[in-house]
Amino acid sequence: MRGMKNKTLTVWLTLSLGSLGLQRIYLVGRFDRVAWLTLVPTLVGWYGVVRARTIGLDDLWSWVLIPFGGFALAATALLAIHYGLMEAAAWNGRFNPQADPEDIAGQTHGLTVLGLGAALMFGTTVLMATIAFSFQRYFEFTA
Repeated sequence: MRGMKNKTLTVWLTLSLGSLGLQRIYLVGRFDRVAWLTLVPTLVGWYGVVRARTIGLDDLWSWVLIPFGGFALAATALLAIHYGLMEAAAWNGRFNPQADPEDIAGQTHGLTVLGLGAALMFGTTVLMATIAFSFQRYFEFTA
């Protein structure tokens, strides 16, 4: 069938390029507004990183902006976990409504499980680093 949305591909696409909204473009289409809105916190975070690299870590706005990117990355890792844990019938019912509920496109495979593990490790690391960075910079500026 043409246009089948594969769960394993979606997990890896979400994990690798989800903060750019590419998994939404894959699942919904290029005119999906949510896909384009996911760029905003990612770009704000990257702008904070650029400010920190050019101005220095003493720049107040850089430590305010950087967590936006970190939380966007952590959220996409959580979304990859959500997609990977969907049952085949739920996946196919939502993204492949014309297919059989137990079609192979919605099945969980070894690569899906590897993607779930990678998403869990990456998301946890990014979230904890973002929180630690935010608290460190906050307490340095208030002290």
